[in-house]
Amino acid sequence: MYEKNPLSPHLQIYGWQISSLLSITHRIVGVINAVAITLICFFVISLFFGEENFQFLKSILQSFVGKFLIVALCWSFSFHALNEIRHLIWDFGYGYDLKTSRITGVITIIGSFVLAISIYLIGKNYI
Repeated sequence: MYEKNPLSPHLQIYGWQISSLLSITHRIVGVINAVAITLICFFVISLFFGEENFQFLKSILQSFVGKFLIVALCWSFSFHALNEIRHLIWDFGYGYDLKTSRITGVITIIGSFVLAISIYLIGKNYI
């Protein structure tokens, strides 16, 4: 009937690039940030309903899982902000060539970790 042609681009042929990795990560992190901001708003609203709610949420955030969540959200917000700056530069028409795109991608990844750790340390008054 008809020939079974491979998908275009075929998944076994297509090679991952830093731009595609950052694009997918940017979309996932955007959804995570929207959910996180909503939960943070609910946390703030719960403060109006009594101190016991605050103490319960405070105990969760002081656990290992809570601290991991805080650091992960610091990274998530940092990555999203730096990648948005990268996209803003693209909107002005700069950074489209392959070399610059790779360099800004690596800067975004490394910078997001440095910024997240810095935000966490500043929040803990270590810096």
